Amino acid sequence: MVEPGEEPTTRERITDALRTEDYDAAELSTEVGVPRSAVYRHLDHVARTIESDAADERFLVAPPECRACGFDDFDDPLNDPSRCPECRSERIAEPRFLIE
Repeated sequence: MVEPGEEPTTRERITDALRTEDYDAAELSTEVGVPRSAVYRHLDHVARTIESDAADERFLVAPPECRACGFDDFDDPLNDPSRCPECRSERIAEPRFLIE
């Protein structure tokens, strides 16, 4: 919880954004003003915090998907794969995140 007059942390801004709509890492990067590569580190912490809290919230992830063959069974959905393990295509849609 942010006290009046205090600036929210990056993770608090990410959490607040994900409570309103789903985002991919690039969109979150723009929304909260941090590099896209840093978003994934923050998302890992946000996910652990949401899962450990007693609140009735869930951290949801729509996994990355290959735009060429439709493969979506990546090992780690909180990752940004560069290539499809099935067809080797680099046309990968980023995972999408939401707090519900």
